[in-house]
Amino acid sequence: MNNNFIAPTIFTFNLLLSLLVLSSCSGQTSKESQTLHNEDFGWTITIPEDFVNVSPEEWKKMQNKGLDAIENTYGEEVVNQSKIVFVFKNADFNYMESNYQPFDTQIDGDYLESWSGVNEIVFETFRSQMPNARIDSISSVEKVSGLDFHTFKIKIDFPNGMIMHSLMYSRLFDKKEFSLNIIYVDEKQGEKMIDAWFNSRFE
Repeated sequence: MNNNFIAPTIFTFNLLLSLLVLSSCSGQTSKESQTLHNEDFGWTITIPEDFVNVSPEEWKKMQNKGLDAIENTYGEEVVNQSKIVFVFKNADFNYMESNYQPFDTQIDGDYLESWSGVNEIVFETFRSQMPNARIDSISSVEKVSGLDFHTFKIKIDFPNGMIMHSLMYSRLFDKKEFSLNIIYVDEKQGEKMIDAWFNSRFE
């Protein structure tokens, strides 16, 4: 396994697996929707009401859980270079997270090859870590604010009847890979996050 190869989107896996092992995170409660603007990407998004901001300390714990699972599966250390834009949650298992990482095609290689390779690693690691769950995935390209985003969607059916959805959206902005990740078990909350994402704007 090439650590540089999987680095660009591995944070998404940390998020999804970590939710299974750390189901409760503290955060600052906010009943009202809030609009955020990120200067790095000229991005504006309105976070739905009743979502709370997850503390950096709790999120760090979740990152470490996810990294451990990948390292245990592949037997190699993974270097995490991601920078958090935000993390919000509603109840347990309904999360919206954004991050970015450096990605230079002159150093890291072809972006689409890297994206496809990471998706395969994510899928296979879940199969290894959750042998009793049914896992389906699909890849596509979707437009947000007129920009193409590479999309990888995972659906996990657990033996206890819980269904978890993961939606990963990524694209390159110069030498930075931007990612927006949505994970949910509550369909209503999932729709809120998806609507917020598709109604967001990049200037």
